[in-house]
Amino acid sequence: MKICVLGLDCAVPEVIFGDERLVNLRHLMDLGVYGRLESVVPPITVPAWMCMSTSQDPGSLGVYGFRNRSDHSYDKLEFANSASIKERAIWDQLAREGKKSIIVGVPPNYPPRRVNGISIGCLLTPDTGKNDFTFPVALKTKINELVGEYPVDVKNFRTDRKDWLKEEIFSMSRKQWTVVRWLLAEQEWDYFHFVDIGLDRMHHGFWNYFDPKHVQFEPGNRYQEAIPEYYRWLDEQIGVILELLDNDTIVLVVSDHGAQRLDGGFAINEWLIREGLLVLNEYPKALTPFEKLNVNWSQTKAWSEGGYYARVFLNMQGREPQGAIPASEYESFQNEMKARLEALPDESGQPMKSLVFKPQEIYRSVRNVAPDLIVHLGELYWRSIGTVGHSKLHVQENDTGPDGCNHSPYGMFILTAPNCPLSGEYEGARLLDTVPTLLDLAGYEIPETMQGRSLVAGMEKKSPGGGSDEESQRIVHDRLAGLGYV
Repeated sequence: MKICVLGLDCAVPEVIFGDERLVNLRHLMDLGVYGRLESVVPPITVPAWMCMSTSQDPGSLGVYGFRNRSDHSYDKLEFANSASIKERAIWDQLAREGKKSIIVGVPPNYPPRRVNGISIGCLLTPDTGKNDFTFPVALKTKINELVGEYPVDVKNFRTDRKDWLKEEIFSMSRKQWTVVRWLLAEQEWDYFHFVDIGLDRMHHGFWNYFDPKHVQFEPGNRYQEAIPEYYRWLDEQIGVILELLDNDTIVLVVSDHGAQRLDGGFAINEWLIREGLLVLNEYPKALTPFEKLNVNWSQTKAWSEGGYYARVFLNMQGREPQGAIPASEYESFQNEMKARLEALPDESGQPMKSLVFKPQEIYRSVRNVAPDLIVHLGELYWRSIGTVGHSKLHVQENDTGPDGCNHSPYGMFILTAPNCPLSGEYEGARLLDTVPTLLDLAGYEIPETMQGRSLVAGMEKKSPGGGSDEESQRIVHDRLAGLGYV
């Protein structure tokens, strides 16, 4: 059986399952199984899509976000790219079976992966006009003929120019889905995987206009329907795609994480300075990014990177160049920091309810340079602000520009397959379970290295005609018996 995965980056289960106007998604829900999907820690586009595709957690991939420390020095951060992922993905597994795959915009996919089939770059592609973003390279010419310059993202999507932003997102999406339709209809494939990044950009740009619980929400605002409009657009595209697929194709509509309101930002490095854990030789006169601070490393015990979650690093002797924490005290200090971060209050003095994770406790293995602590501030209703120079710890400003939402730890999935024994709403599915489930339904071996489980493991699969294999055999037996052959 063929497998078609339509990834909706940041799709929210409450919206997908709650909007009756999404008629094509409703049709898939009626045909198959659906539910919330627990993402990884942290629930970030990079590495979440590759965690799904490999069924490996972020620690095992050694990728903890878009930027990662390349070593234990203080100033070497590298962007993740396709070469950062060393584990075998589902398309690699299928290639060993002689099957062809098409992957479009599955981050990180720059430079475009060399696959047995077709690979098109993701949002990390610098410039599709100047850079090769397809494999094979010659495919770039055909894509340009189809849609002109191919967009992989909306540049400067954190902006107050909302009319411009909405049009840019829709324009990008129209071109991407045009290419997707052409690939599905005209190219050979056994596995197809596309990620629509436009939905994530709509959420970050317009969530505060959409969610009544958002601190900035104003009823009746002119952008209140922008997000539902995009969901309806996606539903229409999915409907067109379904017309192109054979009835025996496995279809998975899935998101890597969800979205939720953003109550504000917490100036994590500002807090570390006030606690005497991050020591500066000179405090800045204006808001200053962390990498431009004059840090006294020999006196510093902890620092943090900003973002949707906080990555807290500890300055350990024998590991960092000017470590201030004796190695023998590392574990006790890590525990102390975890407790202090968990106790952080919100702006009204109430507990923020932050979740703090030790990588060695939540990942099967820890590769490369992981944060010493991973912090979901206020259960991700607050984001981490890395800049220094704020007069207070709880702020509405953002390091990178206007942002209406943060990621939530639950995405969604809708799965239909002619032989799937599951139907209706399913509880307890995880992002890491999706690929083992797809391989199981399609009749392929599930590698032992995969960390997820098949949701249909041990269950009797339906026959393509609708009944189980046992039922089919009984029907044939009865027919033969009636004819006197049994």
